Amino acid sequence: MATRNFVMATLSSPSLEHLKFGFITSRKSARRAVTRNLIRRRLRAILVKHGEKIDQSRYLVIIARRKASEASFSELEADWLRLGQGLGVFRKDVLESNSHSP
Repeated sequence: MATRNFVMATLSSPSLEHLKFGFITSRKSARRAVTRNLIRRRLRAILVKHGEKIDQSRYLVIIARRKASEASFSELEADWLRLGQGLGVFRKDVLESNSHSP
């Protein structure tokens, strides 16, 4: 699945004990290494913030697009959450508790 800032792919693996993830930030996504590192740091921060909501028995790969270098943290986070919900990476109990809260 893809948005303006990311392409995300996932694979569920019941034998996996914990989440494995990879971030891909190529020179196409940002020319300067400083900018690519900023994108990776932001992605890591988003994963730390929302990691407990993710089903731990899966692989997760996120590819940054060119527009990710121009996006704010909140825009990246919104895109990441949208992709995560679309791909079903969040645990079912977390989704149910969020849908019942006002």
